[in-house]
Amino acid sequence: MSAPTDLTAAQAVDALGRGELSAGELFAAYRERAAADDLNAFAWVADETPARGAVEGPLRGVPIAVKDLFCTEGVPSQAGSRILEGYRPPYTATAVERLLGAGATLLAKTNQDEFAMGSSNENCAFGPVLNPWSRECVPGGSSGGSAAAVAAGLAPWAIGTDTGGSNRQPAALCGIVGLKPTYGAVSRYGMIAFASSLDQAGPLTRDVTDAALLLRHMVGRDPCDSTSLAFPEEIATPTAERLDGIRLGVPEELSGEAEGIEPGVQEAFERTLRTAEELGATVETTRLRHAEHGLSAYYVLAPAEASSNLARYDGVRYGLRAGKANDLVSLYTRTRHEGFGPEVKRRIMLGTFALSSGYYDAYYARAQKVRTKIAQDFATAFERFDFIVTPTAPTVAFGLGTKVADPLAMYLNDYCTVPMSLAGLPAISIPNGLAVPPQGGQVGLPTGFQIAGPAFSENAILDAAHALEGAIGFDAGGGRA
Repeated sequence: MSAPTDLTAAQAVDALGRGELSAGELFAAYRERAAADDLNAFAWVADETPARGAVEGPLRGVPIAVKDLFCTEGVPSQAGSRILEGYRPPYTATAVERLLGAGATLLAKTNQDEFAMGSSNENCAFGPVLNPWSRECVPGGSSGGSAAAVAAGLAPWAIGTDTGGSNRQPAALCGIVGLKPTYGAVSRYGMIAFASSLDQAGPLTRDVTDAALLLRHMVGRDPCDSTSLAFPEEIATPTAERLDGIRLGVPEELSGEAEGIEPGVQEAFERTLRTAEELGATVETTRLRHAEHGLSAYYVLAPAEASSNLARYDGVRYGLRAGKANDLVSLYTRTRHEGFGPEVKRRIMLGTFALSSGYYDAYYARAQKVRTKIAQDFATAFERFDFIVTPTAPTVAFGLGTKVADPLAMYLNDYCTVPMSLAGLPAISIPNGLAVPPQGGQVGLPTGFQIAGPAFSENAILDAAHALEGAIGFDAGGGRA
């Protein structure tokens, strides 16, 4: 049999079920690799095989890495921020609790952009995560630690969160699979909030089969989250090998000459469209007329919600308290000054301004109207097409430090993923090849292909992604540490 860390998670589950591998052996192998992490992918690694996790459950003890945005009882849950440094919650997030109950074991917590605000993982208070394909490049964000860990073989799979692309974009840059479920499909209880109407948890995995297996044990109604919904069907193991009869719509606004899409990314996208046609799909261009305004609307709405959600970090109840203060306002000010990083401060100020008296209608209310228009555009498109497909990220992984000083350039990384988040729709990114950056380079870096569908169409999306994945035959081994 292959070494334990060479197996996909689904293969490991099968090997454990046949008795060819023990849960302790598998955990120890990944624990050793995670402890030797040189990518800064992890914020915390388990010291020993955890007592928690019903290893006889359907996931049979396969270890999982969890983004630091999820509360995990007794384990540091810091959201990549100094203001929560060392914080150990008294409870576990529902999504994590369900995975542990299904038999997964907690291997590690992964680094991330602070409070999930970023597209490069350079906003992490505990240092940037490195891309395993090129350590001079970013892994994407905000779930960059989870993506890098899976791509490097430091964890068999991981979970992250996706607010505007934070699972899909790092998956594309690291050459793995990243899924954003339908909004409400997975409970947000215990996820440290960024933007509550957008945040959604999802899997980051080596292949589509693993994504389906992990998602199966995450979805469902949760009485602790009033926005969660009962999933209408069980998440099935994808088996499709062809796309006969599938209609793919390619929005002009999110491909081709759109907003900063690199030539190599577009070439990989067009090559994948040809592959889809060879598998039996029909491909036509379409319009999402308001999608080009998605990024502008998102960077009003998400900061507005963040300014409210992050008001709880005040140095009074938990987390950092900065020194002594003579009055409450000084305590708040000093704690937030020392605890929050520059990007978090920027978004809090943007959001507070957008919600302020005299500006609410001009910014926040108008952005909500754009959001509605985008959702309507998707609904119209799905009358003609089964799926909307786009490049996942406009670029391949970019160099560390090259965009940190330019917030707009950083925000443009989410150009193709934000519209689906605003509409609350499910979308997946699968690796579809390599592209050399326009500025040149010795080797190509991964690109991603995004498939989006109507609400609760995850099974159909996973099937389509599985068929394409098999035809593309991408070798994820280039990212192994």
